Amino acid sequence: MALQGHAALAASPAVSRDSLMAQVRDERAQGHRVDALRHIQALLDQWPDDREAREVNVALLNELGATSRAKALAAALQPAPGPVEQARLDADHTAHEIRWAQGEPANPNMPYAEADKAVEDARRLADDPSLPADLRRRAAFDLIVALDQAGRPDEAIQRYDVLKKEGVDLPAYAERAAADAMLVRRHPLEAAALFEDSIRKDPGPYARSESEPRIGLMYAYAESNQTDKAFATIDELAAKEQPWVRIPGIRLPIENPRKVDADLNAAALRSSVGMPRAAYDQLHAMSREAPANPQIRRELGNAELARGWPRRALDEFHIATTLDRRDVGALVGEAEAYRSLNDYEQGDDIMAEAQARADRNGRVDRAARAWEREKGWQFDLSTEQGKGSSPDYGDRDNTTQASVASPLIDDHWRVVALGRYSTADLPEGDVRRTRFGVGIRGYAQGFMVYVQALPAADRYVGKTALETGFDWSLTDHWSIAADYSTAGEDTPLRAQYYGISAKTLDTAVSWRASELTQARLGVSRDTFSDGNTRTGWLGSVIQRLHTAPNLTIDGGVELGGSMNTDTDRPYFNPRRDNSYALTGRLENLLGQFYERSITQRIDVAVGQYAEKGYATDWMATVRYGQTLQAREGMRLGWGIGWHNQPYDGRREHRVVLDLTLHWGE
Repeated sequence: MALQGHAALAASPAVSRDSLMAQVRDERAQGHRVDALRHIQALLDQWPDDREAREVNVALLNELGATSRAKALAAALQPAPGPVEQARLDADHTAHEIRWAQGEPANPNMPYAEADKAVEDARRLADDPSLPADLRRRAAFDLIVALDQAGRPDEAIQRYDVLKKEGVDLPAYAERAAADAMLVRRHPLEAAALFEDSIRKDPGPYARSESEPRIGLMYAYAESNQTDKAFATIDELAAKEQPWVRIPGIRLPIENPRKVDADLNAAALRSSVGMPRAAYDQLHAMSREAPANPQIRRELGNAELARGWPRRALDEFHIATTLDRRDVGALVGEAEAYRSLNDYEQGDDIMAEAQARADRNGRVDRAARAWEREKGWQFDLSTEQGKGSSPDYGDRDNTTQASVASPLIDDHWRVVALGRYSTADLPEGDVRRTRFGVGIRGYAQGFMVYVQALPAADRYVGKTALETGFDWSLTDHWSIAADYSTAGEDTPLRAQYYGISAKTLDTAVSWRASELTQARLGVSRDTFSDGNTRTGWLGSVIQRLHTAPNLTIDGGVELGGSMNTDTDRPYFNPRRDNSYALTGRLENLLGQFYERSITQRIDVAVGQYAEKGYATDWMATVRYGQTLQAREGMRLGWGIGWHNQPYDGRREHRVVLDLTLHWGE
């Protein structure tokens, strides 16, 4: 418009040079730079050698962002600008390079090329001792922004620390960049203080090219366990922003991108504190209004994954990456969905693409490390130490299991070494069951199968336990599982004492609507070597009763029973028994610092137990436990439980201490 408009001026009646220049100055002062540029170029058509007009032309182009053209025209001035004036032009050009680097890269395989160029130019100016102090300081501020944008938070923080030691008060835009770098390097308290100060200095509104600092502040609060402040910050921002904005010259209003960003991050916060339904409801509504928005699709996929719907999540991630292939967050989500389905082959390819596109992205880096741990060695150890008067367990009992799984082989297989050790102090004497063996696990999308052999290493039952089973996730809601053993671990230790073993078959069908509602029915059949056959069943329904940030309360019902063909056996085997219980569970996060966290859980079950030939009486179970995530890939757990139930008309009780350790992912 500016280039064509001045041609009309040139064809109009003669206008004096001074009147045109005065008009240019007025328009520039009022911020009408495009009109000023049109008039200055009309002036140059008539007076092409006018030094002042050429200088103003350079300044206007520079202010409008055409810094490359401005630098070229400045170099043609006679006399040429001095070193300081040229450096100021370079500083302006670098500032625009930083803005340009926020856009789509020229080469998708080199996503940081433009940002690195901005860092190089800003660093050259900031470290040039021949330039005036004010120019070097401005370049130092810009350098912090460029470093943060280029995925170099360490140097950004170091540059910020140097300026603070010198007593420099940073402008709001540089503080925002330094705060973001600190958030990347996991200093949330320092980041929150910087975000707060930047907002005090510049409360907004912000240019469309600038990020909203309150979103960064929300994450700083959340990551420093100031959850209430995080919710207040993001919800206030989302309420303040209008869904639609009007642009001069456009008849219809357009979607407000800042409102979308606020709502997206409000939903992401809810998902991160264990409230995926609230996040899903909000994102699902947004997706219906804007189905072609890749960010909404990505976050909707993350919410669906958190709710236990990996297949639905994959559909959303596929749409998001189709709409915007640069969205590495969608690629990471897609890889995590494949991982939850045991589809390691496709997940490998997706994760490799995410790393190639954003190798300096913190989330991609964390996801890649988790992926490598998932594919690597896995170690599990669990033990239960019981004390009481149970007919199956005696006065004291102990059960310990350990397994070591090899790294993934060809993305589908693992070799597993296993060990099991159980003991009990029975009235008849001590008994133990010891087995060591190896097995193979196979993986396909939604499916896991295993085969293993565990020879006996005790003197009671000399049989090798040959075991096989599978776990098949048919859909996001239905799954089936089955396990078979020629010498089942569920055989009572009292039967073991008398040399009795059992072939066991356990099957289960599970239905899971979401994290809120689930049901399960299991049926088992044990064929004992002494001729007895036991058939059992156990059904349960669990419903989420309350959800709050980092807190859930569940309630449910559990029904079960069993039948034995023979009753005159040395182990507990009633002809028929049934039970029901009302169950409750409270689980909440006690503390967290990124991957390190501690969670507590309380389980309660109260009901009745009925055994044929004996009176019906109450039964109860209570357990308290904690899980400590010590670091990435290492989890420790402990719990203490109490159980009380009648057996053959006599009330028995048992106290159990359980310990668990997992290393891997």
